[in-house]
Amino acid sequence: MRSWRSHELGDPIDVLRLEEVDDPEPGPGQVLLETRAVGLTFPDVLTCRGDYQVPTKLPHTPGGETAGVVTRLGDGVEGLEVGTAVTLLGGGLSESNVVAASSCQPYPIEALSPTQAAALPVNYCTTWFALHERARIQAGESVLITGAAGGTGTACIQLALAAGATPIAVVGGIEKAELVRSLGVHNVVDHRETPQWVDTVREMSGGGVDIAYDAVGGDAFHQVRRCMGWAGRLLVIGFVGGIADAPTNHALLKNYSIVGVHWGASLMRDPASVARQMNEVFALAREGKVSPALYPPFTFEDAARGLQAMADRKVWGKAVVELA
Repeated sequence: MRSWRSHELGDPIDVLRLEEVDDPEPGPGQVLLETRAVGLTFPDVLTCRGDYQVPTKLPHTPGGETAGVVTRLGDGVEGLEVGTAVTLLGGGLSESNVVAASSCQPYPIEALSPTQAAALPVNYCTTWFALHERARIQAGESVLITGAAGGTGTACIQLALAAGATPIAVVGGIEKAELVRSLGVHNVVDHRETPQWVDTVREMSGGGVDIAYDAVGGDAFHQVRRCMGWAGRLLVIGFVGGIADAPTNHALLKNYSIVGVHWGASLMRDPASVARQMNEVFALAREGKVSPALYPPFTFEDAARGLQAMADRKVWGKAVVELA
């Protein structure tokens, strides 16, 4: 079979090679998947470069979200059958993947394509955890979303709307503004046209937002915190714009909370939570409330180019590699 692998660290386009490797064999408690689609995340770029918080082991195959069909069962596997379509956190950019049976989540094929299913685990489960478990979102609340046209941002838009909340999207550029409007967002701020957008967001939210979903950090964080309403919850999702210092006196004066969202670490403490979160998202997909906003999918042969496009910040929505 073919697999994308790197034997050194660097940008994906420079170090990844499509290689012929031995077909994998499932062991006890494992299944063999025929890979149909692989979701790409920014941590995949970081692992290629050796910049992720977990050291990269070489040779390395990126791709942290996989949708596929079960083709073989290892000893002791129960609850899965050959031919079942599943998605999971794991697998990677290989034509076949051996994965733990316990990590596989059968998805509703009547509601989701393999490409859509591969777009769910990281972005939607992170966002479900952020909004429902960390922020305790309530219907009628306002949700400010930075990086709103990205994978996590578009997931946040859909999950906020499904919860009965009102999203306020901050994006950069006309194309991205059109994308978030197509998802049902009425309150859109283009930071290229309005670099100082605090007053605009305050007006849109009636004085300050209840929840902020900040995946950007850096200078944007300081505008976000100034948008917070009384007793709001500022969710720290990521730092693509850099890590910002938080003035604690400002949080005290407006009585808002700065809430860390480390979904990956939460899974180590509660491994069963990912199945609960995925099932919640599947239910919304059946209702038509979740449909991932996909960047035009990359072919398997173009997977390295897809990761490089993500590294170069040329991707909106969710980047996925299709194998079938």
